[in-house]
Formats: sequence, structure tokens, C-alpha cells
Amino acid sequence: MFSRANGVLLPVFSLPSRFGIGDLGPEAFRFVDFLHAAGQRVWQVLPLNPTDGAFGHSPYHSVSCFAFNPLLISPENLVADGFLDPADLVPLNGFQADRIDYAAAVQLKRRLLEKACQRFRQRLPDSGFDRFCDENIFWLDEYALFQALSMHHQRISWDEWPTKIRVRRPDEITRLRESLRDSIEKLKIEQYLFYRQWIDLRRTCREKNIHLLGDIPIYVPFHSADVWANRHLFKLDRFHRPTGVSGVPPDYFSADGQLWGHPLYNWETLQQTRYDWWMRRITHQMALFDTVRIDHFRGLVAYWEVPVGEIAAKTGRWVEAPSEDFFSELRRRFVSLPLVAEDLGHITADVRETMQRNGFPGMRVLMFGFSGDPAHNPNAIHNIPENCVVYTGTHDNNTARGWFATEASRSEKHRLSVLSGRKATAREVSWELIRLAMMSPARWSIIPAQDLLGLSADARMNTPGQAGGNWAWRLTPAKLDALPVKRLLEMTTVFGRT
Repeated sequence: MFSRANGVLLPVFSLPSRFGIGDLGPEAFRFVDFLHAAGQRVWQVLPLNPTDGAFGHSPYHSVSCFAFNPLLISPENLVADGFLDPADLVPLNGFQADRIDYAAAVQLKRRLLEKACQRFRQRLPDSGFDRFCDENIFWLDEYALFQALSMHHQRISWDEWPTKIRVRRPDEITRLRESLRDSIEKLKIEQYLFYRQWIDLRRTCREKNIHLLGDIPIYVPFHSADVWANRHLFKLDRFHRPTGVSGVPPDYFSADGQLWGHPLYNWETLQQTRYDWWMRRITHQMALFDTVRIDHFRGLVAYWEVPVGEIAAKTGRWVEAPSEDFFSELRRRFVSLPLVAEDLGHITADVRETMQRNGFPGMRVLMFGFSGDPAHNPNAIHNIPENCVVYTGTHDNNTARGWFATEASRSEKHRLSVLSGRKATAREVSWELIRLAMMSPARWSIIPAQDLLGLSADARMNTPGQAGGNWAWRLTPAKLDALPVKRLLEMTTVFGRT
């Protein structure tokens, strides 16, 4: 990790925008200006991969763990680059300022991107585009073909596609690449347009000393380019269907555990390839971010395998992964490993040992720090180590104010009041937790934007186990203006995090 610092958690899709969903346009740069003015040095985002309406547009469920979400491309930046005309951005009405209307945003962005891609094609050949395609050939070709096929087959699962396509007959794949050439090229152009805009934003972050913290979902969905093109790396039967699926045992969020349903990795095959697919994945993320959080890190040490067909995850079992060999290969390939291990939930000694051996910082969540035995609660402020990232709450938690109003017990409220030296109130609870996070020994403290504004449960980002209503909150332009620059800078400075 690096020097003592503070940062803010805000997904790109939660930024203000007049196009229905946050994007990489002017408001993203305005948010970077806020971070700089407030003495913040870390911007944590959620995964940037394409999302799917069938799965609630969760950023942790994507058809590719390498590709970018075209919904996050800024139309205003496309105008600046000459790929759209100002007249294309007609006055937009009907978008709710503080919630994402995915259906309307998808419809609008598709129309705008269709025109932008047509205009981009008129400029081909383009050396930047050619270089992007060459440097990303290991995932881009398969992603574009898979997406084109998925749209052609009306998004039914790939294991129900015609046999020649399902089993990837070489002659059929060659034929499809030719017959779907236009669709494939458009999908590649979208990826390049996103990449151009992201690199511009990252350059500005570096100029203002803002560290970008990304996020790797550990698993990939069955219906994805990753599984379709690399099925030998996953535990599938002879009919190409999962033999077991992912999940976690009962925990804070669910008494039955969480049944995620992803196919599991075939670690034996991965080991034989020296984990090449994983090495490429991490290399790709390191090119986009300064540090990367690995979601559900413990799954790289031992994973929870649930039999196919089960309706609850509690019937699963722990299976060991070759973690020591895997991380040894990582250390051999990378000069440094700026990774953060998401180590919340059921964490065993082998996971702790792996983190300590490799020097990976973990995570602590203050909302979890006021229950149980205070001598042994790892999230209690007096037990927080230096080598970690501390949060008031994560994207999976309620807002601080929502937690205090609807979830915190009387005992938890009392302990918070004792630590604060005054009676905690719903109105000020978020700043009490922010103060505790900043004064902790943790090298980094990360504050969700909702807590900076003291917002209620209505602003919650995600409720694990809840199928709908997630990933929709976003900042309004007025709330971006209302972010407390002076108060945040003062506290960041007092606790030595500037």
C-alpha cells in the first residue's frame, strides 16, 4: 500500500448526467476536481464491465470480465471528438435525476452510439483503433463475436445455440466472423471509444494525484464470452454445463447463504497453463487502475461449491484452490502487486496467512464494528490494523444513516455514542463514522459518497439477495455541488491523510 490517504467510493454510473446514467463526461471531471479540492487521493469505482438488464444491471454480472460498458461512454465527449453533432444531443426530458432509468438510458445510448460508430467508420483506418485491437486481441475478438451471436440468438444462453456454434467448430467460427463482420466491428469501435475516454479521465486523475481503485469480480457468469471461449478453464460436464456453482455460506447478509450461480474454475487446468487467463486478466486491470480490489478474495484460497440444482447455498462445501502456487506465479510475473483483498465474511486462517504472506491489505467496515465481543471484533476501531482499507460501509451496505435508523441495535448505538463522546443521532451518524474511519490506523479510509451527504436508506446502492431495485442511485448535479469540500478537507488534514 501507499501513504496514509483518504478517498471516496462512487461508481461511474452514479455520476450526474443528462443522459439517464452517469458516464465519463464533464461531470466525471468535475468530480475529480472535487476530490482534488477536498484533499482526497483515492477514487474507488465499481467494475466497468458491460451489464445486463436480465440481472438488474449488476456490475458484478457481465458477459465479459475484460470488456467495457458502452453505457458509460459520454455523448458530450463524442461531440467534442467529432463523432456526434451538437444537434444530436437534443434537450432530454423524463430522466429522473437521482435514479438510473436503465431501459430509457439503453435506448438513448444505443441510438447515439450507432451514429457515432458510423461516423468513426468513415475515418478508418485509424492507427489508434488498430493498435487497441492488436493489444487486446486476446479478449476483444471473442467478446465481439460472442455479443454479436448473443444478439443474433436473442440472448438465449450459449449452451442452447446451434451445435456447431456451441462447440465452436473452427470452420463455423470462421464463417461467423465473416458473416457478422459489421456487428463485430461496431462492438469493437464501442470498446475503443470507451477506452479513449477512460484514458483521458485517468490522465486527469494522475495530474491531480488521484489514485484510481478498481474492482475485479472473482467469478464470471456462465453466459459470457469468458466461459464460451475458455470452457476448459471451468468445471463443466460433457454437455458444457456447470458441475457446481458459486456462492457463500450463511453470513451477515443471509441466513441461507448467498447462491450466486457462477460456474467454478477448473484450477487443475488453470495450474497447467500457469494461470495464463488470470495473469492476462490482472494485467488488463493494472493497465486501467492504480490499485485493484479483488472481490471475494477468499475464493482464490478456498471456494464454496454448491451442487447444481440447489435452491440455497447452505448445502455447499469448501474446496481448496492451489493458492500458494497461484500467488507465487503472480509474484513471478509482476514487479509489484497493488491489490486489495476483500476479506469480509467467513475468513479462515489460511486466507489470513495468504494475505500476510503476500502483503495484501484487507478491508474493515465500521458498521460491523459495534456488535459482538469488542475485544475480538475485527471491525472495531481499536482492532483495525494499519495494512488495510477501512470503510464506513461498502456498496453492499446500507448508508450510514440508513443503518443507524433501521438496522443498528440499541447496544450498537450505545457503543457508537461512547466512542463519539456524545449521543449519536441519525443526522450526524455518517460524520461520526467518517471521523472514526479517518482517525483509525488504516492506511486508506474510503467513504461512500452517500455518507458524505448524510443520505438515508433510499440512497443505498445494493442489497445482497434482493433481485431488483439495486445499482440505480446516482448523484444529482445539485448534490455534487453540495459535497462538503471544506469539512472533508479539514478532517482529512487533521488526521494526516492529505
